[in-house]
Amino acid sequence: MEPTWRDAKPGIIHAAQERAQARPSGNWYVVGASRDVAVGSPVGVTVAGVELVVWRAPDGGLHAGPGACPHLGADMSTAQQSGCELICRWHGLALGPSGRAGWRTLPAHDDGVLAWVRLDAVGGEEPTDAPVLPVRPPHTESLVAVATITGTCEPEDVIANRLDPWHGAWFHPHSFADLRVDSAPARTATDDEDHFDLRVAFRLTRHYGVPVEARFTCPDPRTIVMHITRGEGAGSVVETHATPLAPHPDGRARTLVTEAVLAWSGREGFGHAKKAQWLVRPLMEFAAKRLWVDDIEYAERTYEVRRRRSLSS
Repeated sequence: MEPTWRDAKPGIIHAAQERAQARPSGNWYVVGASRDVAVGSPVGVTVAGVELVVWRAPDGGLHAGPGACPHLGADMSTAQQSGCELICRWHGLALGPSGRAGWRTLPAHDDGVLAWVRLDAVGGEEPTDAPVLPVRPPHTESLVAVATITGTCEPEDVIANRLDPWHGAWFHPHSFADLRVDSAPARTATDDEDHFDLRVAFRLTRHYGVPVEARFTCPDPRTIVMHITRGEGAGSVVETHATPLAPHPDGRARTLVTEAVLAWSGREGFGHAKKAQWLVRPLMEFAAKRLWVDDIEYAERTYEVRRRRSLSS
């Protein structure tokens, strides 16, 4: 492999990151995979230090609210569900989509792949009715896999990792047989020009890979998307979402990385693979997590270097 450090200019990466952070998010945050929120099983999550409970109504609608009962602070993720309401296990207080004094529900969105919650007090932006979603193939016609990992870093470090595609073949030799960046945005790129185009060969064995062409874009401050533009699986999408979690007692930030893969193909045999997605999906999620074990190390190192500089200044 040829060294790539001359091409991986910090100024290009930082400028792309600053442009991404300036884009609106509508105050929406990914809290997990849609399939992980089932009827009758409320889920507790913490986003940017805000404790939440997320649950699904019998009709499939997604709801979210404060994670603490307004009575005495019980954990509402342990509540029993009756219809659309959560029944607090401590004293039987019923809380539902209509809320009550001291406990108001929050906007929630289910895009069929991911579950989102809108936190206006955290985001501080102009709210939108729905998250900013990238162009993606219909999830009902795709092989969908969602993998998560938590890192000691901030969302910007996760995005910075993916805005450095030059590290791919060097840092992930087990995943990429080859990776070449065809074009990178200028430091003053407009929205239409703000993308990275690359050729990558996803490794199947030690000596063989599947070559594709891909484009990386950032639709919002905490999301980076890879679209397969040419080659096997053209039209498929890999979305990486970074969600800030609760501050840790050690004083360091924690971020949830949620990677959603929507694999799609027009080939006749793809229908057979989709029928077997119960078998294929765990393999896709294993591959995504394997890659992110490395990339979290990258993001955590980026965060720690920045943190040390801040502490010493």
